[in-house]
Amino acid sequence: MTDVTQAQRLIEALNADYAHAIDDDRLEAWPDFFTADGRYAITTRENVARGLPVGVMTCDSRGMMQDRVMSLRKANVFEPHVYRHLVSAIRVTGQDNGFWRAEAGYAVIRTMQEGQMVIFSAGKYVDTVAIVSGAAKFKERIVIADSHRIDTLIVIPI
Repeated sequence: MTDVTQAQRLIEALNADYAHAIDDDRLEAWPDFFTADGRYAITTRENVARGLPVGVMTCDSRGMMQDRVMSLRKANVFEPHVYRHLVSAIRVTGQDNGFWRAEAGYAVIRTMQEGQMVIFSAGKYVDTVAIVSGAAKFKERIVIADSHRIDTLIVIPI
């Protein structure tokens, strides 16, 4: 059984590994940070406050995430860019039915091919995490963007 201190360390490592995989363009590894039935969704703070369930993007399984990466690599046409994640204030907020709940603040800086950098998105992650055999995986990651203005070019996971 995992105690809260061990869960905190494992969830911090999960967040770091997740950010580095995306920032290092190892997107094929992204779905592996989730359980097989894992869920990933992007929504806005405004939608959450209004109780609106529809977000900007949702993947309801690891298979959907794999399809998203494949389409990004083979079908999508977009201006090349990279992300740099800044993840902070990771905290475990509780445990329910064998899953840990956690939150973290994030900011994603997007750098375009010609060098322009902007804060692409900032907000918080609200996570449900499974810890099995000493390894943490997201059962659910909800990305809650602070701004209701979302760039239409979300091809790389936040």
